Amino acid sequence: MGRRNRDLPLLEKVTIADAGAEGMAVAKVDGLVVFVPFVVPGDVVDIQLYKKKKNYAEGRAVKFHSYSDLRVEARCPHYGVCGGCKWQTLRYESQLEAKQRQVRDNLERLGNVDCSGMRPICGSENIYYYRNKLEFTFSSKAWRTQEELAAGDTALPSPGALGFHIPQLFDKVLSIEHCALQQDPSNDIRLAVRRYAEEHGLEYYDIRNHTGFLRNLVIRNTSTGQWMVIVIVASDDPDRLFPLLDMLAERFPQITSLQYIVNTKLNDSYSDQTVVTYRGSDHIEECMQGYRGSRELKFIINPKSFYQTNSAQAQRLYSFVAELAELQPDDTLYDLYTGTGTIALFLADKCRRVVGIEYVEEAIADAKNNARINGYDNTRFYAGDMAQVLTEEFIAANGQPDVVVTDPPRAGMHEKVVAQLIATAPRKIVYVSCNPATQARDLQLLAERYEVRRIQPVDMFPHTQHVENIAELVLKS
Repeated sequence: MGRRNRDLPLLEKVTIADAGAEGMAVAKVDGLVVFVPFVVPGDVVDIQLYKKKKNYAEGRAVKFHSYSDLRVEARCPHYGVCGGCKWQTLRYESQLEAKQRQVRDNLERLGNVDCSGMRPICGSENIYYYRNKLEFTFSSKAWRTQEELAAGDTALPSPGALGFHIPQLFDKVLSIEHCALQQDPSNDIRLAVRRYAEEHGLEYYDIRNHTGFLRNLVIRNTSTGQWMVIVIVASDDPDRLFPLLDMLAERFPQITSLQYIVNTKLNDSYSDQTVVTYRGSDHIEECMQGYRGSRELKFIINPKSFYQTNSAQAQRLYSFVAELAELQPDDTLYDLYTGTGTIALFLADKCRRVVGIEYVEEAIADAKNNARINGYDNTRFYAGDMAQVLTEEFIAANGQPDVVVTDPPRAGMHEKVVAQLIATAPRKIVYVSCNPATQARDLQLLAERYEVRRIQPVDMFPHTQHVENIAELVLKS
């Protein structure tokens, strides 16, 4: 494979044409589409191909002849190595234009959707330090940059790394010095944990051989100033773990919820693991202003709870959902894939009844608790597989929905769920999606009885290719 790659050509003085999928940029050379990371439209570069297929190729920029007017300086010191924020050198206005095109192209090409009702994308007010949750990995296999290798052993950090996975390398982690995604003291907390581990000889986890002690570090915060830190270890060893937690509690009084998990499994998922509260509360609280100045909502966030990771944009996203739903006081609203009930409760005082359905039982428990805390008694939440729960019998028991809000995972809705929506025929469906491609597929299926009116893209993740999209579907008369 290495010999074949070395035989692939070097493409000289190629102008990058556009932003592309998966954070890549796109160039065209003699009819061949070439995907290149870490460049922006307008750059003129030499491209060394490392993969070539019949209709496309992939390569890396090995020399810049000129830089695009759309290029800006990256703020992150790890840009180009870390797998995140690949669009960081593309000015934000151009990022938004590319995301709007991405939504339009997917809906028109894959779903035959009339996009005449598409609005301008809603950009994020904060394009750095906007995330309220980051998950870091400890690894005994630190990723070495070419500069570090060239500098020799004396310039290398410790054998382990605490940071983010290198793309497509599950056992290699880049040690992060500064991440521009979460506000302070997130970086200070991570660096303090790393220094303590090095000073006290706490081994980083080796995911290949399943040895070592420290596995993961999760840091969450809210707009109310509360912080949650979760330390995940591979074995139950209080003598090594508790002094680390004591250090965090003493150094960072901002931490209002300090927790730990002992994960002895062979994978890093912790949704099925027991969480132990070491100091402070077992949760943090987020507040959000209701639609058009209505009451302030409070949401309890537990270690396993899902909450939109861009809190400010979540407020705007839900406001668009409320606007497009156009709920009436006597309406029954179904919120499919409700999660912890954030959208359901955001809309609860606009209608008579809200019925939320979600696969994860813990999320439904959170949704019920959030409804109680906010004083809503017109909500019902059910846990179960959507394709099995949303049946004619369920609808008969809970009432015919006038409006349905659906916010499925990236894979989109199950075909049985789409069929049930078509059969049930609410007057309006508001479809929220984090994947315009699967949304386009579902919209094409729903076109049997629904027409798409307004379309509202929302940027939840600046400097990435990800985009959220909301589509308003109205029942055909």
